[in-house]
Amino acid sequence: MELDEKNLCYGFVHLMAFFPEFRNLFYYRVGKIRHLISFLCPGISTLFITCPKIGQGLYLQHGFSTIINANAIGTNCWINQQVTIGFSNKEDRPTLKDNVTVYAGAKIIGNVVVGNNVIVGANAVVVKDVPDNCTVVGVPARIIKVRDI
Repeated sequence: MELDEKNLCYGFVHLMAFFPEFRNLFYYRVGKIRHLISFLCPGISTLFITCPKIGQGLYLQHGFSTIINANAIGTNCWINQQVTIGFSNKEDRPTLKDNVTVYAGAKIIGNVVVGNNVIVGANAVVVKDVPDNCTVVGVPARIIKVRDI
């Protein structure tokens, strides 16, 4: 199936109409112009995105009660609902590398680096660096699995 302008326009309108998480991320990416257009299709008021750099392919499963305030988020990351990614003080905030999955209720706090291909389990609290290719769970988060990729 060839992508034409009509299909692209329909796809964009469909995403804006039915996926409020997409709207929040779209408004984040367009910058200040969002104030002129966001009244047409408002985003989720409980999804906060404050991050200087977000790579391509960020997927927000459910944006309800989610705060994303990181130094950077790599490509192809997946973030579920009720996740907090943010400061431990006025300066320290996390960095997520590529292909990171953060499940519901997880917290990633402070000046930590979450490596490539990491899975952060539901309700885990990450306060230390996480190496590449592993799964962390618990409070505080601990490595339960390391994958060879």
